[in-house]
Amino acid sequence: METSTAHPESMDPAELIQRARNLARSGTRRILGITGAPGSGKSTVARLLVEALGPDTAVLVPMDGFHLANSLLKDLGRQQRKGAPDTFDDGGYAALLARLHGQSAEEPQIYAPDFRRELEESIGSALPVRATVPLVITEGNYLLLQEGHWPHARTLMDEVWYLDIDDAVRRERLIRRHAEFGRTPDEARAWALGSDEANARLITSHAHRADHRIRLDARPA
Repeated sequence: METSTAHPESMDPAELIQRARNLARSGTRRILGITGAPGSGKSTVARLLVEALGPDTAVLVPMDGFHLANSLLKDLGRQQRKGAPDTFDDGGYAALLARLHGQSAEEPQIYAPDFRRELEESIGSALPVRATVPLVITEGNYLLLQEGHWPHARTLMDEVWYLDIDDAVRRERLIRRHAEFGRTPDEARAWALGSDEANARLITSHAHRADHRIRLDARPA
């Protein structure tokens, strides 16, 4: 679906929460995707929505849970590009969304993987998803890509929101994040302006495929 306009919608967090709440009120399982370039605030916004709606209404299942293991990335020669599209198990992600989309009382609980940034590794079966929770929120870089298994994953999402943000703010946020998780200042800047920036250009080129492009009036940090 390609329904967004060229210009982002200016919204505040309360408006996003209400929009997500309306989606959850449909009476059947809905999946909301949140995407944007690295550092755009995807995980922060997703957590904000889940916390506001509560555990009986929404649950977070991040795309980052499908990072390939560091040992495998090393074997494949992709470790220095970790975060690029081919460093994820896109087929596994699409398959999980299919299970979540069709989850019923016959499958009362599904376990999803999570990504632990302090370990830089995914942890399997870390996130329980109950069939009674109407809204699954998933966030990640590549929800709008048109290659591999990403298009299948997209068909399973009822809406995808693209978060727009000033590039300078986004890059500084990334540098700070990399430094917080163990990289030296020089390493943090090199990664943010190298691998992350290449991925950002790819992600931004697909922004028009989102249902809504959103620029937050009061962005979560």
